[in-house]
Formats: sequence, structure tokens, C-alpha cells
Amino acid sequence: MYKGFLPVSKQDMNEMGIRELDFVYVIGDAYVDHPSFGHAIISRVLTAHGYKVGIISQPDWRDPDSITLLGRPRLAFLISGGNMDSMVNHYFVSGKKRPADAYTPGGIMGKRPDYATVVYGNLIRQRYKDVPVIIGGIEASLRRLAHYDYWSNSLKRSVLLDSQADLISYGMGERSIVEIAEALDSGISVKDLTFIPGTVYRTKDLSGITGAERARDNALMLPSYREMKEQPEKYAESFGIQYQNTDPFTARTLAEEYPGGIYVVQNPPQRPLTTDEMDDVYGLPYMRTYHPSYEPLGGVPAIAEVKFSLISNRGCFGGCSFCALTFHQGRIVQVRSHESILAEGEKIAKEPDFKGYIHDVGGPTANFRHPACEKQLKYGACRDRQCLFPTPCKNINGDHNDYLLLLRKLRAIPGVKKVFIRSGIRFDYLLEDESGLFFKELVEHHISGQLKVAPEHISDVILQKMGKPKRKVYEKFVKKYHQLNQELGKKQFLVPYLMSSHPGSTLKEAIELAEYLRELGYMPEQVQDFYPTPSTLSTVMYYTGIDPRNKEPVYVCRNPHEKAMQRALIQYRNPKNYELVYEALKKAGREDLIGYDSKCLIRPKKGDFGGKSARKKSASGECDRVGQHKKKTIRNVHKKKN
Repeated sequence: MYKGFLPVSKQDMNEMGIRELDFVYVIGDAYVDHPSFGHAIISRVLTAHGYKVGIISQPDWRDPDSITLLGRPRLAFLISGGNMDSMVNHYFVSGKKRPADAYTPGGIMGKRPDYATVVYGNLIRQRYKDVPVIIGGIEASLRRLAHYDYWSNSLKRSVLLDSQADLISYGMGERSIVEIAEALDSGISVKDLTFIPGTVYRTKDLSGITGAERARDNALMLPSYREMKEQPEKYAESFGIQYQNTDPFTARTLAEEYPGGIYVVQNPPQRPLTTDEMDDVYGLPYMRTYHPSYEPLGGVPAIAEVKFSLISNRGCFGGCSFCALTFHQGRIVQVRSHESILAEGEKIAKEPDFKGYIHDVGGPTANFRHPACEKQLKYGACRDRQCLFPTPCKNINGDHNDYLLLLRKLRAIPGVKKVFIRSGIRFDYLLEDESGLFFKELVEHHISGQLKVAPEHISDVILQKMGKPKRKVYEKFVKKYHQLNQELGKKQFLVPYLMSSHPGSTLKEAIELAEYLRELGYMPEQVQDFYPTPSTLSTVMYYTGIDPRNKEPVYVCRNPHEKAMQRALIQYRNPKNYELVYEALKKAGREDLIGYDSKCLIRPKKGDFGGKSARKKSASGECDRVGQHKKKTIRNVHKKKN
């Protein structure tokens, strides 16, 4: 097992006495040997099993020779586009190019191509026709079957086909990558690797789906790619089936047909890791930082967020419609032991630049420290309902005691001043903790001045589409939060994450949110426009106008100008947004919110209501109206004037 960085050059290989690598791992990120980076975990897991792995980071995709840096691998090339989908990494939802890339040395943008997994796969095929190519990481995982691609506004084929790869290892991949390695090492052809959970392969012969669990009669045939291209509603149907087959205990094999008699076949997901297995993965000898060759460029910015943070869990039973975690990590929460996390915490505390603050202890959702209910580890997650949506399941285990004890132990580590939680608290699940002890200690010890939570919206119509709890649940949480701050003598703020233009949202719901913010006296500094990323329920709604869960039609805001109006309404106090807000209120027939009254969002334009006299009317506590009552209002104002 390597105890330093893995080889990144022939010189490194020579110094390590390596003549030939088993795997060459091509990655779209800088090489950072930290367990928050997928390439670090997969490469360390393979080396722990005795395989020799080298890293080619951000090769020049315009030069096929850049892929030959470490020579021909004995078993396979591995590819990961990076910790983010390369298109999300490159572009804002508006389509504008992002100015920096936190996963590249010096934050320089442009060191990886668009659709990195596809480009790297084809780059390899130019130089190595017969070497197995295995793709993985979040980009491949979420594009493993036909998917809507926002940036090209088209339904794309499985990334397996476009990248010319042999296999996809989807999800987190520790189990499947070891099975793949062992099979290849034993001499099995990559074309015969049709049996490994957590993988996707292509075939022209479905008779290869063998065994009682994968007999052809038990494989679910999805609508064909041709059908989905011609009828978008077929894509909604397909995704609905996929959504019900993400659990390793209950999922069935899925097959998707392409022209030419090609089938892309998805095996059920790999089983969740046990706590001991999670401990083993996170206990591997990571260097916990970026490769030293990046130092002259100022290092890799992304390390700052994770260097003093601890991953305590993976998986999420929250089920938000706009999130792809169900597809990537699954609904069953997997956790590390206290001993494993504390050992890492003690290691962090000894770092020379540690200032006493652990920045985060969590995962996709910080306060998920065990499966939603006892039966999940034996029978899997329910097909026919979510754990928290629309209301928490009666069988849910809301006990936060394990997380509470873990945080107490971390606070007691010598040299630790504060332990913060930044990876997100699921507030509706927090309210299921009957003791209330965790909520109290969260407020008392684990907030750095402000707590960020994600209600996303306050319209129950939109929250239903989002898979989020109703407004009253958030308001209950807010009330309790402020009450605890008062009791503890704290002055800590609550910062809500809000999203505009989510499928289902019209100007009516956007105005409803603006009025709610008016009552709070709060204007968010940041607002996230809905971003249709691959393989989420919300993205399917955006593309098809159909909710895959119930087949009902959904209004979709696609017009850039209307999207701008919805976003501006959330930040209606910003003078730069005045014209957009004014236009939105007029268009929605809500001129009652234009005026001088405290209930109004913006003031009228000069001359809208008869000049100065309109202010006298507003002072009486009534909001000025225009539209069908405009003439009457102006006439009344003039009567008063006379």
C-alpha cells in the first residue's frame, strides 16, 4: 500500500520501482488525496487491495499523447470527470461561463473540457483501442442512462455509449471497483462483466441477463431511446421506473434499447457499506491535501472547505426532487463509527495550521446518523413512499442521540475550540427528535453566528413539487430556533436557502415568496435559480412538463425573462431589480403591491398615482392600486386636492 502520493509521472513510477501500472486513473480535477474527493477514495481502495494505480490529472484533451503519460495499464483505464459534473463546474444556470474552478490549481478555469468523461474516453480510444475503460464519478453516475442535458437542450444517450467506455461503476463504487479489478485480474474479459452490482454495461444479447434475480422476465424494459426522443412523456415514464429502482435490496435490472439493437443494461446498486467498511475506507493513508506540484500555482482552492471537516455519513433519505443523491449515494444512510471520526478529528487537531475550529461534521445531510428506520438494512427503502415527504413516516427513527454524543466527544478533543455544522441540517427531521436535546446543543455550541437551512420556498404548491415539507413545518422550526436563542442568550441568525423558477412556480408563487420575505424583513443576498442537472425528478419535470411520480402536468418557467422576474421578486428590495419587479407585479395583476404602504413591495413610478397626493392616500394604511381602478383612484385623489 502506498504511503505517499500515488505516481503522476514516469519518474515517480521509476522511483517507486513500478514498471507497469494496473490502473491509470484519468481525472478532471486536480489530484487531491483527501477522502472528500472521489478519485482519492477509489485509488486508495484499489491500492489497499494490492493494485498499482497512477493518476493523470486534467490531461490536455487536445493532445491524444497526454493520455500516454503513464503508459498502457495492465488492467484498465479509469475515468472520473471530477467531484462536480463538468458542465455544472463550467457554467451558471444562465449559460454564462464561471470565472473560476475551485478544483483546479490556482482556481484557473478551462483546464478540463465540457462533458469531460466523454472527451477523456474518446481520447483514450484514439491511442488504446483494446484497453478496458471504466468510467465513474458523479458525472458518469448521473448520466448512466438516457438523460436530459440542459446545456444542449436535448435528450442524450447513456454516457457509456458516447464515451466509448466498457463499463460504468455508478454510485460511490468501492464495492464494484474491487469486483471489477478482481475479475479483470483473473482473466475475465471486460465484455463478460455483466454480473457486478453497481455497474452498467452494453450488449446486443439480453440472454446474458442470467440467474433467478436477473432473468429476462425480471429485467424491466425501459422505453427505448428512440421512443423517448420522439415522445418526451416516455422519458418521464422511464425516469419514474428508474426512481423506484435505486435501492440495492429491491431494485431490478433495467434495460434501455438503442438503435442498432444495442441495449444499455443497469444492474441493481451495490450494497451499502457497513460501519466497519466505512471505517476502513476513511482510515486509508490519505495525504489529506493536494499534490505538492500545485504549490507554485497557489494550491487547489477546494481543499479549504474540507481540510478541517469530517465526513460522518453518506446517503440521504430526504428525497428532495431537485437533488441527485438518491441516484448517486442512495436512500440508505451509512455511517462511520465514533472511533473512526474521533481518530480523524485528533489528526486534524495536530495539523500545524489548525486554529481550533472543525468546520463541519456531516455528509449530504448532517443530522442523518442512521437509516430512517430499522427495516431498511434488511429489506431496503420503501418503493411506494418517501421517509420524510409529504410527512414523516410513522416508522421513522428521529433519535439524534448518536450524533449528539459524537459532537460532544469531538468538542472534548484537546486543541478543539469549536465544532461547527455547515453541511446542512434537515429541519423537519430535527423536529422528529422528541427529546429536543440535539436542537438545544446545536444552538448552544455548533453555529458560527448564523445557521443555514434550506426551506427552498414557502408556497405549499411548490414545496410539493420539490419534495419538501410544508411551510408550517419550517415556521415551527423557526419559532423554536428563535426561542432557544433567547433562552440561551444568543443572537444567532437563520439564513434560508431559497430557489426561484422551480418547476411549478409561476409569478403567483414567486410573489407569495416575496410577500413572506417582506413580513420577515429579510432580503437574501443569494438566490439559486433552479438548475436542471442530470437525473433529478425536477429536471424531468423541466424537460417534459410532467411530474414522474403522478404523471400530472407541471408548469415550467423556461423563458429567461420570466426567470429573471421570479428571481428579482425574491430580492425585490435591491434597486437594480426595480424594473423587473414592477413588470412582474403588473403582469400578475398585483398592482396592490406597488405603492407606499408597508404591505407594498415597491414604490410606484413617478406619475403612476397622481403624484404627491397619492402618498396621503397611502399614509392611511391602504396600498395604492392601478389597473382597472386607476382612473377611480386618480379621480378620488383630485377630489381630495380640491
